[in-house]
Amino acid sequence: MLFFIRNLFSQRNTKKVRLRANIELDMAFVFFVLGLLAFGWVMITSASMVDANYDYGNPYFYCIRQGFFAVLGIIAMTGALLIPTDNYQKIYKLWLVVAFVLLIAVLIPHIGREVNGSRRWIPLFVINVQVSELVKLCAIMYFSSYLVRFGDLARDTLKGVIKPLIILAAIAGLLLREPDFGACVVMFTCVFGIMFMAGVKLRWFIILIVLGGVAATFLVLFEPYRLARLNGFLDPWADANNTGYQLVQALIAYGRGGWLGDGLGSGIQKQFFLPEAHTDFIVSVIAEELGVVGVIVLLAVYTYLIWKGMRIASFAYQLQRYFQSYIAYGISFWVAFQVIVNIGVNIGVLPTKGLTLPLISYGGSSLLIMCFALGILLRIDFENKVIADEISPRYVYKKVRGSRQVDRDI
Repeated sequence: MLFFIRNLFSQRNTKKVRLRANIELDMAFVFFVLGLLAFGWVMITSASMVDANYDYGNPYFYCIRQGFFAVLGIIAMTGALLIPTDNYQKIYKLWLVVAFVLLIAVLIPHIGREVNGSRRWIPLFVINVQVSELVKLCAIMYFSSYLVRFGDLARDTLKGVIKPLIILAAIAGLLLREPDFGACVVMFTCVFGIMFMAGVKLRWFIILIVLGGVAATFLVLFEPYRLARLNGFLDPWADANNTGYQLVQALIAYGRGGWLGDGLGSGIQKQFFLPEAHTDFIVSVIAEELGVVGVIVLLAVYTYLIWKGMRIASFAYQLQRYFQSYIAYGISFWVAFQVIVNIGVNIGVLPTKGLTLPLISYGGSSLLIMCFALGILLRIDFENKVIADEISPRYVYKKVRGSRQVDRDI
């Protein structure tokens, strides 16, 4: 697969850009993404065998499904690599339409599927599409386009900031009807991050953060189950068999694993003690079986991917490819925020929230959309190299060490 992708992009000609032989994908990035997919598949197999055997009579039920989704994810990432990113900007209105149509459709009985009191999924053949995952990507695309079209207005006037926030609030309102508070927080984080990188004035940005924090506080305080989660986070041992149960079991997993872990497949907490062991609390299983060292290595891989995403975004901005830059920033913030929240929840420094660990946690929708988003990031990186090579044939992207070198060569 690695050699196929490399050869495809080293030799392929597009309608707009002739690709030179010295322009290649960042294969280290591809390797780490595929490595996370493979590692997630192994850990989900380990974490889910007991539950799968009990629920479905087949210990490899989740293993087979996750493997299937991983293959589809690789196909989705490859497909994203083949699509010029200018096409996304041309259909900026469609992203908004798709987001609203999906959010309304999922709330309609017999279309949206309800699980544990939440209506977040639309059944589609062999997969249940989690609408909020696709909405996150739609929001990043639409608001990146908005900041390109009305960037000066957003930077210089309060009206230019409020207008997109009205649309964002409408999307958030529909998400809260599911309810999916976590997706709202991720979406606002990505959009606010893009606005910050686009140069929105700091005083307006601070006001937005304060207002968002106040709104989030009210949403927590006036919803009993969210308040119970907050209380369970503040003192999980006070009600270790109820509101604090998940966090207590996760902390026990960390304690059992120590530095080097009990060994792959040897974890105890996944055996009916730790709820959602193969989804939201997969990191606790990793900590128990591979130890703190295993979690640190995993964090190092995510750090590389996020750093690379920010670097791609920065270079696109220097090339005045603002739409691509904002998309890359949005995807990087998306990955970073979900990693921080998921691991923070698992170690007890953040309240319990159902956000998946990108490319690792079980879930078809999350895996497919994230792979597609990372494929877009790779495509942006690839196009940056092509454009830089066209501007100055002497310029070699991978040898650049800083923005001053970029400016001088270009």
